Amino acid sequence: MSLQTTTLPRTPRGDEPGSTPSRTLHHWNVEDPAFWAASGQRIARRNLWISIPALLLAFAVWMMFSAVTVKLKDVGFTFSDDQLFWLAALPGLSGATLRIFYSFLVPIVGGRRFTALSTASLMIPAVWLGIAVQDTGTPYWHFVAIAALAGLGGGNFASSMSNISFFFPKSKQGYALGMNAGLGNLGVSATQFIIPLVISAGVFGAIAGTPQAAADGKQLYLQNAGFIWLPFLLVCTFAAWFGMNDLTTARSSFAEQSVIFTRRHNWLMCWLYVGTFGSFIGYSAGFPMLIKTQFPEVNPLAFAFLGPLVGALARPLGGWLSDRTGGAVLTFWVFVLMAAGVFGVMQFLPGDGKAGNFNGFLAMFLLLFVLSGIGNASTFRMIPVIFRTLHERLLPASADADARAASQRRAGIESAAVIGFSSAIGAYGGFFIPKSYGTSIAMTGGPHAALYIFIAFYVSCLAITWWCYFRKGAEYPC
Repeated sequence: MSLQTTTLPRTPRGDEPGSTPSRTLHHWNVEDPAFWAASGQRIARRNLWISIPALLLAFAVWMMFSAVTVKLKDVGFTFSDDQLFWLAALPGLSGATLRIFYSFLVPIVGGRRFTALSTASLMIPAVWLGIAVQDTGTPYWHFVAIAALAGLGGGNFASSMSNISFFFPKSKQGYALGMNAGLGNLGVSATQFIIPLVISAGVFGAIAGTPQAAADGKQLYLQNAGFIWLPFLLVCTFAAWFGMNDLTTARSSFAEQSVIFTRRHNWLMCWLYVGTFGSFIGYSAGFPMLIKTQFPEVNPLAFAFLGPLVGALARPLGGWLSDRTGGAVLTFWVFVLMAAGVFGVMQFLPGDGKAGNFNGFLAMFLLLFVLSGIGNASTFRMIPVIFRTLHERLLPASADADARAASQRRAGIESAAVIGFSSAIGAYGGFFIPKSYGTSIAMTGGPHAALYIFIAFYVSCLAITWWCYFRKGAEYPC
C-alpha cells in the first residue's frame, strides 16, 4: 500500500503579485530589484501618497498659531507681544518633544495604525482653537494649552519620515523622503495662506459660530482657523487606516532602536538638522510676528506664506540633487550660504537711523527658506549612507549572505530611528527661533542679537559637515 502526500496550495501574502491585499505585510525586501519591480514599488508609492496629505495637515495644524497670533489683538484679546511670541513658539517646543517619542513608535505600533491615530488626534487642538477664539474672555492659559496640543502635528513628522524610510530602497530614499517631507512641509505655507482667507468669510455658516468685530470694523471668523481642517483630517484618517500598510519586517523594540544613543553620528546629524529643519520651522513660526514688529506698515499674512512655500518646494529638489551628488557636499554649501543669507537679512532691517527695506528683507528670507529646504533633504540623505557604511564596517570579512542581510536590516532600523530622532531635535528650532526674536527685541530693541547667534551656529554646522563627511579622508564620506 503506497501513501501519497498532497501539497496544499500556499496562500499568497498580501505583498506578492496577485495576492489579496493585506494591511500587514510580512515580506518586504525592496533592495531586491525583482521584488521592487513586481510589487514593492506599487505598494511603496501608495503609502507615500497617503502619507503626504496626512503630513501636510499635521504641519498645517502645527503652525496654526503662526497665522492666528497676528489677529488676536485685532478681535479684542489683550495679550502682549511677548505673550504672542510665546504662543507662536510653544507648538515648536511641544512638537519637538513629542517627536522624541513618536520617532520610536512606528516600529513598535506599525506605520498604518500610527499614521491614522496621530492624524485623528489633530482634531483636538483644531476644535479647541475654534471654540476659544470666539470669546475674548478666554484666559491666556487656554491658548497656551491649545498651542502645546498643536505640537501633536509636529510630532507626526518623526513618525511619518521613519515610516516612509522603510518602504523605499536606499537608492530612492532621497527622493521618497524629499517628497514626503517637502510636500508635507507645504502645510506650513497652506496654513498661512488659507487661514487669512477663511477667517474673512462664514465658510461654515451659523454652525461654526458668529463673527468677531475687528478693530478696523471688519468682521472676522477666527474660529475657522481651527475648524477648516476638520473635514480633511477625517478623510486622511480613514485613508491611512484603510489604505496604508504595516510592515512586520520593520518591527523592532525600543531597546533595539535605542542603540542610536551610543552612536556619535546620531548626535552630529541632530546638530546639523537643527541647522536645516530647525531653521525652516523656526523661521516659519516667527516670520509673521517678525514682519509685524519690524515693518508695522506691512500686512504680514500677505507675505508670510511665501517663505514656507518655497522652502517646502525646495525640499524635493534637494532630495533629487542629493541622490545624484551626495548629501555632504550639498549640506556644506547650504550652511555657507545660510550664514551669508542671515547677514544679508541684517542689512535690510530697520535700526541705527535706517528705515529698513522690506523688499530686501523678504528676498533674503526667501533665500534662507530655499536653502533650508534643500538642506532638509540633503541631511536626511546622509543618514542612511552613514549607518549603512557603519554596519558594513562592523561585519567581519568572512560574513555570509544571512549575516549581511541581518546587518542591512539593523542599518535600516537605526537609520529610521536616527531620522525620527534627529527630526525631533531639529524641531526645537520652531521654539528657539521665534523666542529668540522676542527676547532679542525685548532686551535690545531689535532682532540683531538673535541673528548673530544664528550665523555662529551655521558656521559650526558647516565645520562639522566638512570635517566628518565632506573633506578628503572624512570618516564617513556621504
